[in-house]
Amino acid sequence: MMPTEELDLDGDTLREECGVFGIYGHPDAAALTALGLHALQHRGQEAAGIVSFDGTRFHAERRMGLVGDHFSSQKVIDRLKGYAAVGHVRYSTTGAPILRNVQPLFAELAAGGLAVAHNGNLTNGLSLRRQLIAQGAICQSTSDTEVILHLVARSQRSKIIERYIDTLRSLEGAYALVSLTNKKLIGARDPLGIRPLMLGELNGSYILCSETCALDIIGARFIREIENGEVVVISEDGIESHWPFPRQPARPCIFEYIYFSRPDSVLGGRSVYDVRKKMGMQLAMEAPADVDVVVPIPDSGVPAALGYAHQLNIPFELGIIRNHYVGRTFIEPTQTIRSLGVKLKHNANRAIVEGKRIVLIDDSIVRGTTSVKIVRMMYEAGAKEVHMRIASPPIKHPDFYGIDTPEQKALLAANHSLEEMREYIGVTSLAFISVDGIYRSCGFEGRNNAHPQFTDHCFTGEYPTHLTDHVGESAKQQLSLLAEAG
Repeated sequence: MMPTEELDLDGDTLREECGVFGIYGHPDAAALTALGLHALQHRGQEAAGIVSFDGTRFHAERRMGLVGDHFSSQKVIDRLKGYAAVGHVRYSTTGAPILRNVQPLFAELAAGGLAVAHNGNLTNGLSLRRQLIAQGAICQSTSDTEVILHLVARSQRSKIIERYIDTLRSLEGAYALVSLTNKKLIGARDPLGIRPLMLGELNGSYILCSETCALDIIGARFIREIENGEVVVISEDGIESHWPFPRQPARPCIFEYIYFSRPDSVLGGRSVYDVRKKMGMQLAMEAPADVDVVVPIPDSGVPAALGYAHQLNIPFELGIIRNHYVGRTFIEPTQTIRSLGVKLKHNANRAIVEGKRIVLIDDSIVRGTTSVKIVRMMYEAGAKEVHMRIASPPIKHPDFYGIDTPEQKALLAANHSLEEMREYIGVTSLAFISVDGIYRSCGFEGRNNAHPQFTDHCFTGEYPTHLTDHVGESAKQQLSLLAEAG
């Protein structure tokens, strides 16, 4: 096992994607957007932005950092005048973490202004970008979202919605888009519905957002999910839907249930919290452990641990306490400080684990280095045995749809057997939920291999779309090229 000092914690979690929010027809559009983004903060803590429209002009505010650090100021909200607004929280999966990549991106087109907020990742974004630059386009960011603005501008269609749909037909990959023009709020979801998008209503004003928790925070009513392949247009005339793609069964990303969505959100008619708890129950049926106590790795492992403990009638205890006040900007000036990386966020609750046989429940293992340190922490706190159960199948393949995963060679499960992983992490036993078990937790009998109900490529290697930018090159190489292109 590698020494603690050499453990690299970078990339050892599933990085959040992005969150989008839009509202049309409300005098407090910007303030409500800021609140909605606050509810979606878990989807991206790197940067946030809002673009509003007051009937005459567009107004934009973009900042690096958290929503509350910049958009709680009344002065900032007062600058975002108007009855319509779109907002975005970001964790970069393409494009460097710099201000010019902060969304919503905005451009003045022949048909008027257009602001675009995007959750997802275009798997042909780099190819489209190269084509556009070769044709004379001038790119101001390194984000794949910018190609959408260029394609809308270059479309030969007459109406803005026709230009928008024309653009969507050129895109591959995953996207949930919320866009604002001088007359419309437009939402679009990719043909498979990989990324989520919700429709809500507040006092006659319509809202588009990534999760239902963003509706809850402002007291809005959930209406429905935008369907896969649907383009919805909201204006003073009401709502209309367009269906530019052949209809097909949806395949939403399974990681929305496992990790990304907030537990109090509802997705696909299912409570995210309830699904995670059922994942823990299913995991207990598949891989029980003879232990004294069930300990979640906070916070994402908590619902699954509750389900695991309930199924096996074993006490559930908070054997690890998380410090919620550690930000990404913590200064680590020396190797000694860096070696304490996990303890900045997690600490053992010695009174619970000392002398006990414990089972740790987590949502996933990426590189495994964080797991190593947490297991050591448990042994140092006096645990007699440390078992580990994971409420997702082994992650063996990288993601190209908006989740920042390492290259395949850095994924622990892609390169090691279960026994090798167990030995590396240092646990008494290790087990993962099965792929079919994940599907059962969501109410299915198992995975329909002919027509899978979810996008689950990280486990199965079955990518549901073309990967134009990634043929013959690794994801990291592609991202490096994209950054260089900017």
